Amino acid sequence: MLTLANGPLRFSALRQRIGAVTPKVLTSTLRTLERDGLVDRQVTAQVPIRVDYELTKLGHSLLEPMDAIRIWSEKHAAKVMAAREIFDES
Repeated sequence: MLTLANGPLRFSALRQRIGAVTPKVLTSTLRTLERDGLVDRQVTAQVPIRVDYELTKLGHSLLEPMDAIRIWSEKHAAKVMAAREIFDES
């Protein structure tokens, strides 16, 4: 979703920016996001067919909470890792 925050992208551009993701997993994820109303899929009839994905208004509304979770995660990552180590040692 964060990859689509700045505007629509084609499938190949999305995959390239995300990195290590198989086409099958990306397709499944995009379909789920589309089903949930967070992503819109636009098909343009040309050769080859052009498919663009973009966030819906609902999808954009989720970016702020996601950013808050990212900030929290970065702030507390060391504490979480320390807790894991303590747990794993016991």
